[in-house]
Parts: sequence; C-alpha cells; structure tokens
Amino acid sequence: MKTSALAKKFNLIHIGEDIEINGVSSTSNPTENTIVLVSSLNKLPTKYDNLVVLTSKKICFELGIKNALIADIPGVSFSKITCLFYSSPFFNIPLSDKKPFKSEDVNIIFGENVVIENDVIIGNNVKIGHNTVIHKNCVIGDDVVIDSGTIIGSEGFGNVLDDNGKWHHIFHSGKVIIKNNVSIGANCTIDRGTIDDTIIESGVIIDNLVHIAHNVYIGENTAIAAKVGIAGSCKIGKRNMIGGMVGIVDHINTADDVIISATSTVIKDIKEPGTYTGIMPIVSHPKWKRIALWILKLDKIANFLNLKKI
Repeated sequence: MKTSALAKKFNLIHIGEDIEINGVSSTSNPTENTIVLVSSLNKLPTKYDNLVVLTSKKICFELGIKNALIADIPGVSFSKITCLFYSSPFFNIPLSDKKPFKSEDVNIIFGENVVIENDVIIGNNVKIGHNTVIHKNCVIGDDVVIDSGTIIGSEGFGNVLDDNGKWHHIFHSGKVIIKNNVSIGANCTIDRGTIDDTIIESGVIIDNLVHIAHNVYIGENTAIAAKVGIAGSCKIGKRNMIGGMVGIVDHINTADDVIISATSTVIKDIKEPGTYTGIMPIVSHPKWKRIALWILKLDKIANFLNLKKI
C-alpha cells in the first residue's frame, strides 16, 4: 500500500515521497519500504532511505524528517497499521463443520482443539485460539479475542474448613461475562462466580498468564499485564493499569484511573486515582540483608522508644 493511501485510510498527514509500504519495522533494525514508529527523540532509526517515519508533528519538524506520516497519537495509529499488515496465524483458520460451535448469523474463528461447553453465548467477530476452553453458561461479547490455552469459567477456589480441619468445596453456579472489545492473552484463567458472576467490562486488555478469581469485576478499558493475580470478589475500576506480577488480595476495590506498579501487592482499597507502588527498590543482596535486619527490629525499637506499635 502506498504511503498516501495509508494516510487517507487512517487520517494522517503525509510528508515526502509516496513510497510503497510492505509492513513495519523497528527503530533498531529498520528495513526499506516499511513504517517505523518514532515516539521519542531518543528512539530514532539508524537510516531513513525508503523508510517512512510515523511520528508526531513536533518530532517530525525538530528532526527534519523527509518521509513521514504525522499522527496526533502515533502509537495508536501504529497499532492500526500493524493490524492492517499482519494477523496471528490462528485468526486465519476458516470456520468449518468440524469446529465445536457454529452459527450462520455471526463470524467466529477457532483454532484447533477448542472446547466449548453447553449454553455458551458467543457474539460476533470473535477469535478463539488453540486449546482454549470455555465452560458452560459463559457469555462472550462482540469483537473479543481469546488467545491460546486460556480457560474461561473454570471453577473458583472457594472452600471452607470444618472443625476437623477438612476442606469442603463450594459449588460455583455463577458464570463469566465478557463484554465487547476485550482482548485476553494466552494461558489465562478466569473463574466463574460463586453465585454472582465474574464480569469483564468492554475494552479490557489482558496479557498472558493472568488469573482472575471468582466474582471479580474488571472496569472498562483496564489493562492488566502478565502474571497478575486478582483474588476473589475484587472490584477493579475503569481505566486501571495493573503492572506485571501484581497481587491483589480478596475483596479489594480500586478507584477509576489507578496505576499499580509492577510486582506490587495490594492489601487495602485504593480510593483515589493515581499511581501506587507496594514494593521496595532493588538493591544489592548484602545491602538488602542489612535492611531486612532493621525491618525485623522496628517493633523492638518502637517499644524501646515508647512509640505506638504499628
């Protein structure tokens, strides 16, 4: 596709030659006849020959780039262009009579070995990757992407302990409801609700290896990075950004527009928008041992100084 055609399709400003574009490439390894995203003055391609730079108006004129596509939000435009040129292999598998779920009214694309149980409702334009399992009664909205190995509607970890120290499992009769335009990565697990439902609102994006427990509510347009674990009955606000390996204990509520730094542990409600961190900066191991020693002695120090215990 010509640069001018891309500009017209995505409402961009075109500067320079009308180059035939074959795809995209990175700033560290740019190739001819591709588009490179430049969102910072510190990340520049090593060459510009037969290359189109997708960037902002400010960066374009500061650097004097000759061949450019100018966008208000270059990253968003770049994401749309990548989807135009590329797609995951399993997205191209045609729907056939051998697949586990069919409908003449909607477009659903399956990978191999997909299992869909009874009374599942699936919307239009849904893509489901290889070895995915969707358990009974779950609801999948329109324009949803579920990558390979993910399990939707698994039994939640709800158990009670009797007087003899024996665990008894609580049957989970709720469902998982996934609204429109949700993207779920590979090998995620989303548990069904105990009685009420687990709900993923529209526009949520979930990375690989994320666990969402029973009765969790995820607000719209929230982003969840890899290896996050959200315990039961949490309510996550709209437009939250949850970093990798974050752990959120049960029954936590977060406000809208919250950012949680990677590897943090959330043990109390977050009631105001903002960025929150529940970790200590990384230091050398000998220094950490000294810090840990003082942390363990803080209670004794407070008692010695007649301070109130924390």
